[in-house]
Amino acid sequence: MRWLLPFLLLAAPALAQTADPVEGGRLAATWCANCHRISAGGPGPAADAVASFPAIAARPNASAEGVATFIRLPHAGMPDHGLTARQAADIAAFVMAQRPNR
Repeated sequence: MRWLLPFLLLAAPALAQTADPVEGGRLAATWCANCHRISAGGPGPAADAVASFPAIAARPNASAEGVATFIRLPHAGMPDHGLTARQAADIAAFVMAQRPNR
């Protein structure tokens, strides 16, 4: 239990930071737009070979946390860009900002 307080004190600043969808959009344009359409009518390939960000955001179970985790895990067809947790959170915030109005 003694280790918990120092850990929380060290982690608190990182946990308190809010993901930045604007920075996520910049990162997505750099790293993701080669394969994904990153916004409706936005940059990215017109082909449906991979899901667009609006399509990902529209999934019923989509969440920023889930997207951030997924893009940092190795999986078929997606290169490892070596994203930091913060970069993944920013991109995920941008992805979720593409959620169509319901």
